[in-house]
Amino acid sequence: MYKKPKLELQTTTLWEYPSQHYGEGMQGSKNYKGATPSWVIWNLLKRYTKDGDTVIDPMCGSGTTLDVCKDLGRQGLGFDLQPQRAAIVRADARHLPVADGSAEFVFVDPPYSTHLKYSGLPECIGELDADGGGYYEAMTEVITEIHRVLKPGGHVGVYVSDSWRQDHPFCPIGFELFAIMRRFFVPVDIVAVVRHNRTMKRDHWHRSAALGNYFLRGFNYLLIMRQGDVSKPTKTRAPKPPPLTPVAKPMPRGKQRKKKKHRI
Repeated sequence: MYKKPKLELQTTTLWEYPSQHYGEGMQGSKNYKGATPSWVIWNLLKRYTKDGDTVIDPMCGSGTTLDVCKDLGRQGLGFDLQPQRAAIVRADARHLPVADGSAEFVFVDPPYSTHLKYSGLPECIGELDADGGGYYEAMTEVITEIHRVLKPGGHVGVYVSDSWRQDHPFCPIGFELFAIMRRFFVPVDIVAVVRHNRTMKRDHWHRSAALGNYFLRGFNYLLIMRQGDVSKPTKTRAPKPPPLTPVAKPMPRGKQRKKKKHRI
């Protein structure tokens, strides 16, 4: 039986852990596409928060952040356009229903352009292409909202990957979001998180990359920044939120969506 290695703080800017989840249990759902590795969130919260602190995840997905918060004694607040469980509040990440300066930490794992299908709603940022499709404008609104809800001296972690697709230009999403974030926050560091997934182990994908002269995505950025030591939170706000599109109930756990055409 496979035994996961000991969970401990990463001490370099190259993070690697061979599993999506840590410990005996599971954080979030293993069947949720695009789920954040829970040990990444664990490392961030161990470094930048303490017992009882409030942590916000504005794109909470299957609730990985909430589970890590529970393990560490933090108060987790999760929001998503398509909540996967009752503890997650339905809201747009650009218009969070919380007061200014509410959180000591904000974590967000946003869509990386249109690589995965999420809610399919028109207001979903996952429907926006990073190749000129309004993606960065929408993410600027998300970052503005994070700036509003974060306490002075608090931290934010953004977990994201670049985007490349056949017949499309390369989109350096990590660099672009870093540039946007530094308008609002003080940079702390950039971490490269090595990806371990089944895609990276498929020989035919590697053969195709060699023959096609392109690269498979081998790491994610973890952009870490700090809220400036200002006397009070910013009053800059995103525009008034439009009404959310009605959605059906979440898909049953374990039900998979069809994979889209080769995108990395």
